[in-house]
Amino acid sequence: MRLHQLLVILMVAGALAACGSKPSGKSGSTEPAAKSAPTGNATAAEVAEEARGDLDCPAEIKTPAPPAGSPVVDIVGVRPGLTYEEAANVVACTNDLMVVSPPTTRGIDMQTYGKTIRQGFSAQFAEPRVEKTSKQILDEMQDAALARSSNRRTEDMPAGTSRWFVGTMGLPGKERVISAARKERFAEGKNPTLESVEKALVDKYGTPTSKQITSNSVSMRWAYDLQGRPITETSPLANKCYGNSSPDGGANFSPDCGVVVEAQANPLRSNPALAEWLQVGMVDEAGGYDAITKTEQGLQQAENERRAEETKEAAKNAEAPQL
Repeated sequence: MRLHQLLVILMVAGALAACGSKPSGKSGSTEPAAKSAPTGNATAAEVAEEARGDLDCPAEIKTPAPPAGSPVVDIVGVRPGLTYEEAANVVACTNDLMVVSPPTTRGIDMQTYGKTIRQGFSAQFAEPRVEKTSKQILDEMQDAALARSSNRRTEDMPAGTSRWFVGTMGLPGKERVISAARKERFAEGKNPTLESVEKALVDKYGTPTSKQITSNSVSMRWAYDLQGRPITETSPLANKCYGNSSPDGGANFSPDCGVVVEAQANPLRSNPALAEWLQVGMVDEAGGYDAITKTEQGLQQAENERRAEETKEAAKNAEAPQL
């Protein structure tokens, strides 16, 4: 198998159907529901309740914690190595309105031989379900088109909400977290100061290995090598190991880099001292690279075994050709 030095997840932003699928039971399964989607008007809380089922919080985590002294790299509890179900439960338990939904338009292009690999999930706050007339739908489409043509600023999420993308990889049923990103847009009137956001990030993740401040944002990075040591500016890995803080962004995987955490906070237009939103992303570069490689190898091995067994059976039971 040809191994690439760099594998990239292509992230495609898209709207999530708040009730497209649901966690169910204690396992936090995010498989699509077998029954038809609910209809009729409903509040956001009702939509969330329909989608979340009998989810139990706090999430139960059986995956062992990282060794003592390891860098802090989790995002609100989501860290590399958690199972798909554990991560889905952790995310869903962050808010009663949070709904998890498997993505359908993003992931690594790989040969799966007909197997389903859960390459992650998205999550966002449930929204009220409103039955709309054809005229209302047309008016909304026209307004969206006008906004695009006039470059009118539109928000990608309501104030006071957050959304996620968590990347996973592994053989079917054994997928584990290799990346995660979360964006939070602060509620109006409750915006923290940029200074307090920066302090909170440092309090959790420590002194950043790089930091950039502009008039539009504050960006910070915590990059680690394969031994969990911070990558300094003089390291040959300084410009090679990087992540992405956006849930809509891509994740790079390299066997040379450890875990990377990226954060970005943007100020309010009306008051640059206050933060409008914060997004934090994490990627386990070497761990993700290894998981992708082993998954491809495992799928290939399973396919080879299937073909060999099929050939063996054919030798016993196949009819001879008529010549």
